[in-house]
Amino acid sequence: MPAFSYQALDTAGKQKKGVIEGDTAKQIRTILRQQELTPLSINEINRQEKGSTNTGGFHFAMRKLKPQELALLTRQLATLVRAGLPLEECLGTVADQNEKNHIKSTLMAIRAGISEGRSLATALQDFPASFPDYYIATVDAGEQSGHLSVVLDRLADDTESRHHMHSRFMMALLYPAIITLTAIAVVIALLTYVVPQVVHVFESINQTLPPLTLGMISVSEFLQNHGFLLLIIIMGGLLAFSIAIKKPAIRTSYHRFLLKVPVLGRLILGGNTARFARTFSILLASGVPAIEGMRIAAQVLSNLPMRNNISTAAERVREGSSIYNALKQGNYFPPMTLHLMASGEASGNLEEMLERAAINEERELETYLSTLLSLFEPLLLLVMGGVVLIIVLAILLPIFDLNQLVK
Repeated sequence: MPAFSYQALDTAGKQKKGVIEGDTAKQIRTILRQQELTPLSINEINRQEKGSTNTGGFHFAMRKLKPQELALLTRQLATLVRAGLPLEECLGTVADQNEKNHIKSTLMAIRAGISEGRSLATALQDFPASFPDYYIATVDAGEQSGHLSVVLDRLADDTESRHHMHSRFMMALLYPAIITLTAIAVVIALLTYVVPQVVHVFESINQTLPPLTLGMISVSEFLQNHGFLLLIIIMGGLLAFSIAIKKPAIRTSYHRFLLKVPVLGRLILGGNTARFARTFSILLASGVPAIEGMRIAAQVLSNLPMRNNISTAAERVREGSSIYNALKQGNYFPPMTLHLMASGEASGNLEEMLERAAINEERELETYLSTLLSLFEPLLLLVMGGVVLIIVLAILLPIFDLNQLVK
């Protein structure tokens, strides 16, 4: 039975939104009128993802699920499936437990697809923005093997781990970002507001100013006269870059350049390596063939050269090469990760070695980032103090010279 999202008015004139299952939109209108609601718009949910052009409806299903939302509903589904409930009933129960309309409408649309005879994996394919390829492939493998609850639990753990790691990185970067922006704002304020006031004092005195003071005055005048133009140029450059980076060739070259940047390259390599190893491990443990698992896991990487390297390595594996030798030729993965893969291939326990590689890489990455941030904060304070010192000296030097002349 298809699901419909609706917008209606109650007897008090307040708008209400929700999701109702029914055979037709006409039946939904009848149900709403029985509930003393006046229908404004009704849209079939499972058509919204496929590009419905009805602008009067609500596109809850088009909203991407957040990682924590995806982890929660995956965990709920795993619990209900393990209890032996039919999948269609599990989806309906999870949908009823969610208060957010975009989650409820997505689950109801998936349930409608299953009621039509589709598998859970094929029903998830209607929502690629919310369910990545590796997630769908893992669910498909779980359905075929009959261990769907175990697979869903593993996917929930993975999604929670990814969200936790991402949140820790964002929180770690928040404080340095605030300090940096504050430092830039203080310097700009000094040059555009404080320095001009001091310059008026120097202009009334026929005195030769020191080079440092002249340089500071030149920078201050440039920001006052051309600061807005400079801002427009910077914004235009960022816009042009965002347009150019959409081209695959330019994006690949840019991503390759980022890998060569000393500090940033290490962070990108570590993050993508951990993501690939964990995803590949889940796929293998769920019964996905190694070659197909490599191709699917490659899609979760954000760096295009690394993604292309894995796709090329998958072809080498198809031709008979080992995974270790195939990935080693690209020189992208750390030696420790490659050796753990080789050990896993030799022992027949590749998924466990990949999981260990992911954990090891995540720990190293977290330690590396913590070290960088602990060094960055005092370094930023030193730079900030140095810039302010230069400005203060540029202001005080003419005053010192004037005092000498008076004496």
